[in-house]
Amino acid sequence: MSEEHVRQGSGPAGQRTVERLVAAWLEETARHDSEAAGEARDGWERGALSERAAQDLATWVTARVTDTGFGEDEGPYVPGPVRITPSDKETVHAWLRARGHAV
Repeated sequence: MSEEHVRQGSGPAGQRTVERLVAAWLEETARHDSEAAGEARDGWERGALSERAAQDLATWVTARVTDTGFGEDEGPYVPGPVRITPSDKETVHAWLRARGHAV
């Protein structure tokens, strides 16, 4: 698998990243808006997120980057239930773009 495929979220590592983060996103969304979470889960299971769900996921993963790669004196560490790196965020955004979503 080429590096380009992995970056676009279409390789096995990218798909695992997307699956891991979508699960965390759906869980968090369910705690705050069960209706939106249900719609998003249905779309995910059908393999076609709505544009609203795709935008929510893109915003969520951006806001939840927890591993910035900075040292303690360089920037904040954001605690969270799941580790999300800037690379993970880019993988999710690329995965969404590859499915026609404007991210």
